[in-house]
Parts: sequence; C-alpha cells; structure tokens
Amino acid sequence: MDKWFRILAEDRASRGSPAGIRRSMHKLLDKGPQTDGSPYDDEDNEKPRLKGKKNRNQVSAPPGAGDVGGIGPALEEEVEPESFEKQEALNYKFWKEDGIRLCSKVSRRLTRIANDFMRDLEVVANIEDIRFTGSLANYNWSKYSDIDLHLVVDFNKIDEDTELVKSFFDAARMRWNDTHDIKIYGYEVEIYVENVGESHKSSGVYSLMTSEWIAEPDPNSVDIDISLARKKSDDIATQVNLIDHIVTKGKYKSALRAIDRLKEKIRRMRKAGLDSPKQEFSPENIAFKILRRENILQKLNDMKYDAYDNMMSIK
Repeated sequence: MDKWFRILAEDRASRGSPAGIRRSMHKLLDKGPQTDGSPYDDEDNEKPRLKGKKNRNQVSAPPGAGDVGGIGPALEEEVEPESFEKQEALNYKFWKEDGIRLCSKVSRRLTRIANDFMRDLEVVANIEDIRFTGSLANYNWSKYSDIDLHLVVDFNKIDEDTELVKSFFDAARMRWNDTHDIKIYGYEVEIYVENVGESHKSSGVYSLMTSEWIAEPDPNSVDIDISLARKKSDDIATQVNLIDHIVTKGKYKSALRAIDRLKEKIRRMRKAGLDSPKQEFSPENIAFKILRRENILQKLNDMKYDAYDNMMSIK
C-alpha cells in the first residue's frame, strides 16, 4: 500500500502535463508480473485476480463447475428472489423519513471518503459533484446492496486524452475498492469516477454537494422479471462451466478465445439492459448482478489469468 501511494504521490506540476499523466499511467498499470496493460477489465467492474491469496477458497464456483456432466447450474437455489423485490420505502438508515434528503451523518462521511480518495491521488482536478446512486438510492435495495459513490470530474482539465484519464481513474478506483473495506451500516462503499456529462443509467441519483435529487426514484417504476434474469444468468454460468472444462483439459488457447467472447457477450448484455426503458431494472442488468453476486464473473476473470499463465509456462 505504501508503494502504491509513493507511485501516485508525484509532484503536482509533473502530473498536470500529458507526459506526467502517461508516466503515472505506466507506473500504475504495469506493476506485477504482467506487462503492457492493466490487470483489470474496465467495463466489468471486476477486481484483480487473487493469485496466491489466502482467501482464494472463498471465491465460490458456480454450480456444476468442474463437472461437465453436471452443467446446468440451478441459480434459483442460491439467489434469494426476495433480494430483488421492490421495497416499500427507501432504506431508513440512509434517508430521512420524507425520503428527500440523505442523512447528514452519512452525507458527511461519504463526502470525506470522496475527498480523501482524490487527495491521495494528488491529481490536479476539482470534484465537480459527489453522487450517491445504485439500489440504496432506489426502492430495490437489499442486504446485498453496495453504496455506489460516484465522483464527477472534468477529464479535459487533466489531459485532452480523456481515454487515458479514464483509464487512470479506473485503475485507481479499482485498486481503492480492492484495498479498502469501508462499510456504512453494513453496506460496502464502492467508488467510481465519471467524466462531466457522462450518461449514468440509473433512476435514482442524489447529489451530496447540493443535497438534492438529480434523478428521483419512482417506486412505481420498479418492475423486475427475476425469472427471465435467472434464465440469462444461468446461460452465462453454463458457458463458464464449459470453459472451465476446456481449461482443465489443457486447451488454454481455445479457452482464452472463449473467455474473451463470453466477456464481450456479457458487456453487450448489460449495456443493452441499461440502454433499455427499464435501465437498471432490466433482466439483463439483474442477470449481471446475479453473476457478480455468485462470483461467476470473478471465476471467469480468474480463469483467464490461469489459462494465460499455464499457456506461457514451460514445465
């Protein structure tokens, strides 16, 4: 962790130039045994693999994994259907009784977390807004919810190459999310950094800086087709199990191609759901949440690294 902050705690002047940003990106993204890129997949919101970790056994495989004869996971037995049901009110631990304002204690703590995150990066940029979104800012919250804390930054004020800036912030916030385990009333805080004007597909978005709703949630708009979502997630889980079988057979090149195709399919599925009228309540997005909740996305990510490492090793 100290090395991480030494990497990022560079001189503000050098960080403000394109060359300085690129030097920071190089140091940030090329650590560890891999080269030429980040060990993360930006659009999947996945965390880095846990190679050699002491808690690897905590990563659960989907039902039927490693048993090709038993492919066809019954996710309905593992995911509680009530966890996706509509709630009668917003979570009372976070919202005042009228549901209009976030509790001041929560607001102050989240604001401090956001400011600490930016200050530790030493990036020359102002936070344009701090937003609380996700299921805890809506009527579909459950015990599985996270606190989605979005920091809005003008990427152009850092460097004209906004894709480079996005990659920098993605790597930084993923490392932060992986390193920290901050919980507020039992719910984990997850940081995201978005560009000014970026479209955020959510029907519940609250500004901590203005103490007002940007998009106020409507309880009548919550309509979740959990059956269809499970069908979609089961299909993905089955494909993960098939790929796991390919890896077990030692066909690493074929496995890597299959993993990349499946990851792209998952991205397209979720994007289609978020772009649909139902947005975060779409079956596609709920299917993505089921896959993430059951650690199937993590398993797929781990398999990609394992397949590559085995393919490149000489025994």
